[in-house]
Formats: sequence, C-alpha cells, structure tokens
Amino acid sequence: MKLKIVNKRKFVRSLIIVMISISLFLLIGFTDTYSKGELKYREEYVYNGDTLWSIAEREMKENLYYKNKDIRYIVRQLKDLNQIESSSLKIGQKIRIPTI
Repeated sequence: MKLKIVNKRKFVRSLIIVMISISLFLLIGFTDTYSKGELKYREEYVYNGDTLWSIAEREMKENLYYKNKDIRYIVRQLKDLNQIESSSLKIGQKIRIPTI
C-alpha cells in the first residue's frame, strides 16, 4: 500500500512538531545526570555486622549518587573502588563511598 501526502505543508508542520516534542522529552528525561566534577568521596569505617550488601542497601536509600541503581551494581562499585577482592570486610576497615 502506497501512501500519498496530500498537503505537504501540513505534513512538514506536523513533522516539525513531533521532532520538537521528542527533543523536549529527551532533554527533560535526562536531567538527573551528574558530572564527574560534582563527585566526592566520604570515608566510613566498617562496624561489627556490616557487609557490603548492607552498606549498599543503606547507600541506595540515603545516597543520591546511588538513586535508582541496582544493589548489585552498588556492591560491585564499592568493591572496585576500595580494591576489595572478596565480599568479606574487616571490622575497622576504612572504605570510600562516592557521594554528590
């Protein structure tokens, strides 16, 4: 089936409106980006009972940097950032946590 454009002026105007709408949607949708310049780190000590998972859960709730991130991503990033090989932590160990 072949479509024929009857009113080219209306078609172009509609196309421009759709393109502007899509552009605005994309600009509004990506307002939660953070530049690397805003990223800071805070240091915390590991207490009895702390695990990477429990720290990641707490950070997911309280830290805007980890807002809407998967907990497994947070655990992996904490391990990489602090050069932790296994998932076990030592009491008194100092870990760095990114914040904004």
